[in-house]
Amino acid sequence: MLAGGNWLVDHVKIVDLYPQPEQLGNILSRVDGAGGAAYNVLAVLARCGAPFPLFGAGLVGKDTPGRQILEDCRRYKIDARHLRASAKASTSFTDVITEQHTGCRTFFHHRGANALWRGEDLDFHRINARIFHFGYLMLLDEMDKPDARFGSRAARLLAAARKAGLKTSVDAASVENDRFPEIAAPALKHADYCILNEIEAGRMTGFNLRRPGGRLNPVALRRSADALLQLGVRELVVIHSPEGALAGTRNNGFLWQSSLKLPARYIAGTAGAGDAFCAGVLLGLHEGWDLPRSLRAGVCIAAASLSHPTTTGGVHSLRRSLALANQFGFNPSLDSL
Repeated sequence: MLAGGNWLVDHVKIVDLYPQPEQLGNILSRVDGAGGAAYNVLAVLARCGAPFPLFGAGLVGKDTPGRQILEDCRRYKIDARHLRASAKASTSFTDVITEQHTGCRTFFHHRGANALWRGEDLDFHRINARIFHFGYLMLLDEMDKPDARFGSRAARLLAAARKAGLKTSVDAASVENDRFPEIAAPALKHADYCILNEIEAGRMTGFNLRRPGGRLNPVALRRSADALLQLGVRELVVIHSPEGALAGTRNNGFLWQSSLKLPARYIAGTAGAGDAFCAGVLLGLHEGWDLPRSLRAGVCIAAASLSHPTTTGGVHSLRRSLALANQFGFNPSLDSL
């Protein structure tokens, strides 16, 4: 598995409430840890005991956070020869503000070295990987720039990976940008798999995936998944949410997998849960599992990640994550939400 894109340090702060402007909220605890799409997916796979090599690609700064990330790669046995340290920018970081009682997160992001990554040193023919996971669209400045032939530089890189025989996977970031569909859509034409949350799927396709009051809209969710396939995703779209995940394929329709029914006291933080889910699904796709098994792994590993405020600290072995399903059971089916 090769993962390229965002590498950063998360400064996670648990607060009693998210204050209004000019008001004060109390920081109850703080923990720092590495994060970002590429880091999270690879670190989760390593912690699960994935039985295949892991490769990372991207940019960090020549600074203490960058050295921390590279040290994590060594500890997890992630091949980091394509994860460069640049003197042109500092390592990216995100302040993650998490409300204690709701788990709702607000992100303040510094793009740093990630904004400079172009992936020009990647020779996919010489990297022994089966899948290339790219993330996040909308949060890699150079990759989001237009390309005359492919539409975007991200699309060009994904096309090169597919030409070399790799399956490609993409994820996006939940950012406010009126050009979200325009910037992200070119990459979908060169993606075998698209795994993203309901916010990103809605912004990319124009559907409101929640009803007034906040409940998921099953009809809109299916239409959004179908629209992503029509935009060019070749094999599989998965839209995940706190309630579960909907998978859509070109030939076999839709499949829903509910999330685990976790007690509120279990959830220490929600940062990284989406990437943990993505790692579980990619693990199954890499190993040739059927789709129900892959989705089940995704929601179980995501549940494990929720037990710790950092993005990966709650994930241990795959067996331990899967056991959470027997411990807690599953939320209701999609149409009964």
